[in-house]
Amino acid sequence: MDTNQRMKPASPARRAFVLAAVCLAALCMPLSFTGPAIAIPAIAADLHGTPLALAWITNAFMLSFGGCLMVAGALADRYGRKRVFLLGMGVFSAAALALSAAPGILWLDVLRAVQGLGCAMALSSGLAALAQEFDGSARARAFSLIGTAFGVGLAFGPFLAGTLITHTGWRAIFVATAAAGLAALLAAARAMRESRDPQAQGVDWPGALTFTGALSLFTYGLLQAPDSGWNSAASLGLFSAAALLLALFIRVERRAARPMLDLSLFRLPAFAGVQLLAAAPAFSFVVLLVLLPARFIGIEGYSALEAGRMMIALSAPMLVLPILAGMAAQRLAAAHICASGLLLAAGGLLWLSTCAPGQSPATLLGPLLLIGCGISLPWGLMDGLAISVVPVERAGMAAGIFNTTRVAGEGLALAIVSALLGTFTMAALGGAGLAGIGAEQAAPFLALGELRHAGALLPQAGAAELAQAYGAAFRHLLYVLASITTASALLILAFLRHPANAADAARDTAALPACKTPN
Repeated sequence: MDTNQRMKPASPARRAFVLAAVCLAALCMPLSFTGPAIAIPAIAADLHGTPLALAWITNAFMLSFGGCLMVAGALADRYGRKRVFLLGMGVFSAAALALSAAPGILWLDVLRAVQGLGCAMALSSGLAALAQEFDGSARARAFSLIGTAFGVGLAFGPFLAGTLITHTGWRAIFVATAAAGLAALLAAARAMRESRDPQAQGVDWPGALTFTGALSLFTYGLLQAPDSGWNSAASLGLFSAAALLLALFIRVERRAARPMLDLSLFRLPAFAGVQLLAAAPAFSFVVLLVLLPARFIGIEGYSALEAGRMMIALSAPMLVLPILAGMAAQRLAAAHICASGLLLAAGGLLWLSTCAPGQSPATLLGPLLLIGCGISLPWGLMDGLAISVVPVERAGMAAGIFNTTRVAGEGLALAIVSALLGTFTMAALGGAGLAGIGAEQAAPFLALGELRHAGALLPQAGAAELAQAYGAAFRHLLYVLASITTASALLILAFLRHPANAADAARDTAALPACKTPN
């Protein structure tokens, strides 16, 4: 039994403070993702840096965040949810303040990883603490507010970042997130009660280290492959090492008495389908939160503020449609709603592929709204599905796996898409008769939207010619994203055909003796 199940119910005012603290923490997370994406052009102009170093501004945060979620949850269960939440928000806020004064790209990348660690600690412990403060319908309302906070951050984060960059500079973004993080810390320090799981055991450090190592090496390999070559010794070495660590992770988890990741759950089609559902929005929505600002600012010539306004069309549906999807799920199968939403998003991606750089901003609004509407439908159902396909006693692990899959999947998707865009850009430059050493150096910058830097490396090419090459590369990338999203919709429909029976099947699986690899 959890310790705070024996506590007296908290007063409404105290619970409101706890909810406000966790909502503020939830708001910080999308702001920390979307804000720096808008700021990358300004950061590049101020601090310079290689394309790989600039890409790590986003990827370091996502990698650290996704790789540490399950470990942070285990630490919170053992040492106390309030303690870990306060520590996480303290680390996050301190890193954000340090980021506002970072003297160079290397410091920026390292501090972004630290910030991701703080986010992982705050999210895992905050949600667990919130679940203990609220019961029944009050808990459902509380978690819906958490989802709304995420939606607000996604919808208005780019606009807020653009406003701050325009009027005060990119460093103000990190000052603003630090202020929100400190407010969450103070609210939690006042109202959150300590709770822990008395049955919690030690952290599965071998599993955590091999998982994070495999994820890190694979991501690094993806990011540097367009520059060094997919068949280079460096790329093959990184991918091989990642595969080795992944195999070691699977072996460790099969042997562990209390594994970080219960691999037996993946025998259930519905559970596997939910993990696929967690990763699907990364390729149809999340990567666009990074790629589109780079295109708008660097290629289209928008200001940071104008780019932020354009991004509202993509994210604003997240404020309303997830709630409507939850209401519709009372009458329609969740699998059908999720698959339909993903297919709408795929249609929006194909529509967006027809919008070449230089067209009127109005031509972009329709496809952006369609993508946002499509992805909002599964977004409102994912968290509930994550725990509905397993027995209640395994809901905590299922939620941890789901959130790790979602965040780590977003980081991996961003790395994969960045690598693909760099490769497509190099091919487009070659197709335009610009192949050579200059093109090899210019392609990574052009893929990041650094049109001026690419032009300096390729003086024989005009800005219009470079923008056309970027447009061709971006179009081919959207074809790939639409194909992945369509395939995900069909697979999710197949895996989640009978979600009502999934929990019973999961309970039967859980009752089976644990299979361990012999020594």
